[in-house]
Amino acid sequence: MTQNHKIHALKELAAVLDRHRAEGRKIVHCHGVFDLLHIGHIRYFEQARGFGEILVVTVTPDRHVDKGDKRPAFTEQLRAEAIASLSVVDFVAVNEWPTAEETLRTLRPDVYVKGSDFKSVSGDRTGKLAMEENVCKELGVELRFTQDIVFSSTNLINRFFSSFSKELQDYLDLFRRRYSLDRVLEVVDRMAQLKVLLVGDVIIDEYCYCNPLGASSKSPVLAVQRTSLDCFAGGVLAVANHLAHFVDQVRLMTVVGEEDDYREFIDSALLPGVRAEFWVQGGAPTLVKRRYLDGYTLHKLLEVYTMDASGLGPEEDADMTARLCEEAPRYDMVVSADFGHGGVSSSLCESSVQHSTFLAVNTQVNAGNASMHTISKYGKADYVSLTERELRLDSRDQTTDLRPLSFATVQRLQSQGLAVTRGRQGACLCGPDGGFVVVPAFASKAVDSVGSGDAFFAVSSLAVKLGAPLEIAGFLGNVAGALAVQIIGNQKAIDKASLTKYVTSLLK
Repeated sequence: MTQNHKIHALKELAAVLDRHRAEGRKIVHCHGVFDLLHIGHIRYFEQARGFGEILVVTVTPDRHVDKGDKRPAFTEQLRAEAIASLSVVDFVAVNEWPTAEETLRTLRPDVYVKGSDFKSVSGDRTGKLAMEENVCKELGVELRFTQDIVFSSTNLINRFFSSFSKELQDYLDLFRRRYSLDRVLEVVDRMAQLKVLLVGDVIIDEYCYCNPLGASSKSPVLAVQRTSLDCFAGGVLAVANHLAHFVDQVRLMTVVGEEDDYREFIDSALLPGVRAEFWVQGGAPTLVKRRYLDGYTLHKLLEVYTMDASGLGPEEDADMTARLCEEAPRYDMVVSADFGHGGVSSSLCESSVQHSTFLAVNTQVNAGNASMHTISKYGKADYVSLTERELRLDSRDQTTDLRPLSFATVQRLQSQGLAVTRGRQGACLCGPDGGFVVVPAFASKAVDSVGSGDAFFAVSSLAVKLGAPLEIAGFLGNVAGALAVQIIGNQKAIDKASLTKYVTSLLK
């Protein structure tokens, strides 16, 4: 017998519950992903039903399941149908939001029940339970926890239904034996104590979506019809927003153009935790990278730069450098997101090396700096993140194995660690003792690779600063990169809750 009569749209369900509430029935609410229905869920629902007369369950929609690549294993409709088949459950709905706060406001239950795996509000690293508790207090909803043996859908899926390749599954099994989930998440938690000074290049990423029309009738040129435009805060702005989700303070020092400065957009795009100070390059525009994309496949057709990479004038550069020399010792680390577009001058670079207690650097090779911008610009750096191409370009070496090449760079820069990112091949990390680890990539598909290296750099640099093993730093960096490639451009920053959930889904 079908149980679809139990499944309602969320707003429709609110009206149904109003009728039961008017008749004096006590309404209990459970919420979650419920990706693989198991005995733990059944016991959770049975205990929850004991707190009232009507049990309603809402499930997280597919688009908001942040448990990693290829999750959920089952669609929202299948998950809702599975729950509706249980006699203990009265009503089911698919949520409309990423979390349950607005759902609680919509349904207004008498009791909101969390499973025994949460234990308490303080034990939830994602912070989502604390937000739900605040809404419960706001609405007068009772928050209760069930008590029973803990089962995990993620653990069962990882053990018996994993979609990962055998090589990746073998790596995760080995990683779990070396590092516990608590040890990895403890590194993420300790990031909150750090104060970061950030320098680098502002990039405004414009995505112009088009419909291809075909070749022009008069010349061999692709003709397209523009449909829409997105604008994202890229470059050092993206790195600032990534960092702001994890650390105590982010102080940003950067350069914008005098013409078309985009200041209003930049101010609105930066998270509240970023304290920014801008120097103005006279007679120049703020750097814009406009990408034309096929609106259906998101394949990039053409890239147009609006830029002047000559940098600040002598007086402005001296002022910015003096400010960095003054501020750097007050911060736990200096992060240089150096894209080679003039935002980090030679004097600012040298002062970063001299005055930082810990310096993390990413020097990016791109079309805008004509491959003339490499890590050799810095005489010393405590942590460096490069692509394999950037490392080989700096070393002028296309053939040597990555391990000796990386170790030579670590020694030359007197680094505590070097990360070499390799796209779908993951990342290699080398330490000052010659230790070398390879961490595979965790994303099997990419919506957009723009910004994934920035996410890797931001998160991994914090881990290295905290003295975490390089393999944990690379692991966390690859998780951040895997989350980033699922996002168009720098539409949103990688946050602690999403990273924590992804790490948990991999290591349970």
